Parts: sequence; C-alpha cells; structure tokens
Amino acid sequence: MSELKGIFVPTCTPFDKVTEAVNEKALSAHLDRLLGAGVHGIVSCGGTGEFAYLSEAERRQVHQSIAARVRGKAKFIAQSSAVRTTDAIENAKFAEGLGADAIMMLPPYFEGPTMDGVMWHFEQVARAVKTPIIVYNIPQNTNRDITPNLFKELLELDNIDYIKDSTGDFTRIQQLIATGGKVLNGGDALAYQALVAGCPGLIWGGANVVAREAVRMYDLVTKGDLSAAAAVWKTILAPQLFFWTHDYNSSVKAAVNLLGGDVGICRKPALPLDDADLAELKSTLAPLNPPLASRAQ
Repeated sequence: MSELKGIFVPTCTPFDKVTEAVNEKALSAHLDRLLGAGVHGIVSCGGTGEFAYLSEAERRQVHQSIAARVRGKAKFIAQSSAVRTTDAIENAKFAEGLGADAIMMLPPYFEGPTMDGVMWHFEQVARAVKTPIIVYNIPQNTNRDITPNLFKELLELDNIDYIKDSTGDFTRIQQLIATGGKVLNGGDALAYQALVAGCPGLIWGGANVVAREAVRMYDLVTKGDLSAAAAVWKTILAPQLFFWTHDYNSSVKAAVNLLGGDVGICRKPALPLDDADLAELKSTLAPLNPPLASRAQ
C-alpha cells in the first residue's frame, strides 16, 4: 500500500428529510464536491458520518456507495469498529472485500475490556485481514485511551502503522510521532500545528466544510511555505474552534449547508443548531466570503 498522506475527510452522511433513509444522491454530490477540491482520501462511516446512528445494513450501504464513487480518484478508508471482536473482524473483512486502502478501528468501547483486552482485540483483527489498520483513538468518547506506550506495542503488528488521534492534545500528538508510527491528526483545532510537527496527514471532519482550503494548506506545508500555510489556517480556524466546542456533527452539517452544499441535518436525537449558535457559526465562516445559503438546517 502507498503511504497515507494528505487530507482525508470522514464524510458527512446525508439523510432524506422525510424518511431519514440514507440520501444516496446527496451523498454522491457531496463526495464529488470533496473530490473536486482535491482531497486525498475519503473515510466512510466515521464519527462525522454518524456511524453510531446507522444500522449495520446502512453502514455497509454507505461503505459500498463511497467505495464505488471514490475508487481510482482518492484513497478509501472504511471505519469498521465494533464492540465484539468477532463483529469487528467481520466488518474488517467486508471493508477489505470492497478494496479499502485502509481500515479505521476504535478500541472496544462502552464498559470495554482492560487494556490487555484492547491489545488482544487489535491483534485478532490484524491477523484476520491484510489491509492496513488505522487505530482510532478518541478516548473522550470511548473511555479507552491508546497511549504512546500501547501504540508502540500495536506497531509491532504487521499491518498496524497508523493512528488517528482525536484527543485534541498537541503534547500527545508529539509523543505519538516520537514512537516512529505514522500519526493522522483528528483534532480539528490542531490541523496546521500537527502537519508542521510531522503528521503525514489529517483525518479531518471539519474539512467537509473547507476541503479546498485544507488541501491548499497541506500543499503549502509540504512545500515548506509555512507562512502562506499559516495564512490559510488563519482564515479557517474560527469554524474549527466552533465545531470542537459545539455539537460537532450538527455544526459541520450546518456549515456545509451554509456554504452551498446540501447534507441535511443529523439523525435524531442529534438536533439542529439553535438560532443563537447558527448566527455564531455564520460569523465564523465570514472570512471565507461564501455566498451563505438562506437555508441553514
């Protein structure tokens, strides 16, 4: 597998306004928008894709749709987590069958095992597939933290080289980089700093909103033009901070819609932003000078 480098977007999952079924037409249009912006990869059924609100059949539907749309245009990463190891293995094999370039996987969550059990879980999945696995660390949601020491152990497995770290902690990012593993930052508000520190790429939910700017910033960092990259970052930082401090998925979807996209609203019980938050979000998008859509939700 070629190295994972660049901007990887865990895409929003649009739903039909009436039935709440996955809106395939809107999903395809949003993917085309991201691919047109030059993103390097798409992550299906990530946290920003509301995988927790999808049935297993819907997750597979979304994986299949994205694999078909993205193939040959960008990398395809399938988020394939499950609490039970047998289910995680089955999900990983399904993703591998679709030709995924990588599989992203959380540790078992909600009253999960000891850290020895977490290690065992990843060992079993890694042995079951040949596709590279990205360890997905977001301890604020899983109550299981993939520490730098544990990541060192995981790196000893043949097909684990990457971690997506969504702690939003720059010290942690640097500690993980020091392990020699490949770190894909998932903390929106640290995107620029993580690239400069040595992350080869970002798995960035907020890039649903600023895909073109994200790719531009990445290109400038890789060329060594940090001043120009910092200027791009300055124009997109305010919405990233907003996403990180508000209802994340509802905020990202609202911002996409405000900028002329159409990804709808989140599945209940996640609610749309209220008027005050929506007004604040609009103000954070002002530096982008977009034609704000009259519809926001």
